[in-house]
Amino acid sequence: MSDVQTNSRHQAGLTALYLGVFAMVWFSVPSAEQPLRALLVVGSIAALLTAVVGGVLSARTRGAGGPRDRATDRRYLLIVVAEFAAAGLGAAVLAAAVLAAADWSEYIPVLVCAVVGLHFFPLAPLLRDPLLRPLGVALCVVAAAGLVTALASAVSAGLVVGTGAGLLLLAYAVQALVRAYRPA
Repeated sequence: MSDVQTNSRHQAGLTALYLGVFAMVWFSVPSAEQPLRALLVVGSIAALLTAVVGGVLSARTRGAGGPRDRATDRRYLLIVVAEFAAAGLGAAVLAAAVLAAADWSEYIPVLVCAVVGLHFFPLAPLLRDPLLRPLGVALCVVAAAGLVTALASAVSAGLVVGTGAGLLLLAYAVQALVRAYRPA
């Protein structure tokens, strides 16, 4: 196996690990009645298993692809820190609105999902994965759908966003593993 192929598999393993963990987290956001609750638990278990397979793949291919690019690592860290800061600050503002008699806390998952979707745009060229852009667009669409649904109906934004984001991240993690194991 070539160094490029090994590095690609390592990256796919990391993708499946990270996105599998975050899919599991998103599946835990909504509170739902049966049978949807059971499906969310199944999604969480599938996401956890995907993360484990990704972690094993990543560990097995670690270091075989050559030295790490420190500049890329720094840019990646900067993007992720900015994402967490934007999501955290936005969530704090929405949560603080509760104290001001405006209950906007229901929209925290919408904001976080939109920020997560947006963070995939600068990550796509950095990680050399153009498929992250459509994932980012899809997550922003899920965030918008959650917002519209919550404003127009009794369905919570968290249910729409948690389910949609969980499914998208799980699907992307699984496809990363499939690409990694596909013959060159």
